[in-house]
Amino acid sequence: MTELSVSIFYPCYNDWGTMGSMVLFTLETAEKLGLDYDLTIIDDGSPAHTLELLDAIQKTWPQVKVLRHEKNRGYGGALRSGFQAAAKEWIFYTDGDAQYDVRELERLVAAAGPEVDVVQGYKITRHDPLHRIVIGRIYHYLVKLAFGLKLRDVDCDFRLIRRTVFDKVALKSDSGLICAEMMTKIQRNGFRVTEVPVHHFERAHGKSQFFNFRRIARVAWNLSGLWIRMVVLGRDG
Repeated sequence: MTELSVSIFYPCYNDWGTMGSMVLFTLETAEKLGLDYDLTIIDDGSPAHTLELLDAIQKTWPQVKVLRHEKNRGYGGALRSGFQAAAKEWIFYTDGDAQYDVRELERLVAAAGPEVDVVQGYKITRHDPLHRIVIGRIYHYLVKLAFGLKLRDVDCDFRLIRRTVFDKVALKSDSGLICAEMMTKIQRNGFRVTEVPVHHFERAHGKSQFFNFRRIARVAWNLSGLWIRMVVLGRDG
């Protein structure tokens, strides 16, 4: 397996029930794969009990960095901070709720190579409540159609990306729409994407910050605005 240089980061908002195990499995996996790596947690204005956990993580594993937002900037804001802080050749990220197994980073690393710019995961089976599966499927097809994306799974946040991609791809979204924006810009710039199947698990802790009934109208409104700017007006987001 080709040795890679990888900056790993996880956005964290009140993920006190999952972040400790994610860090442990990440360090074990990175060492197993022989990666040249760093690991950063992007805390997006979490309350005190999550901050206490992050302090404990840093005491246990001093090599883990924590980048803190004093105020919540949204999922997109957390991802943008992670991308900006990355220094290695590749960037790997996934969500802090452990709905993906970070040990499956091995699958992404195996698919990375000189002819690939993005290794994109796709869910083998989605394990969520029925309403989230329905909402997610509708969102997936709407985004694919609206932005012309050629992906099996638009909203699978389990990605390994060359850092140089962000020399051309500038992201602006602060919400979960950042993934639609990012993958649209990656495709438009001709970057080479390969897709790898990964497992998806039921949420063990916390609630979705993006897909819930109260936010559907806001997501639809913001998505239509992004579509008008990027597709109708041809602007860069």
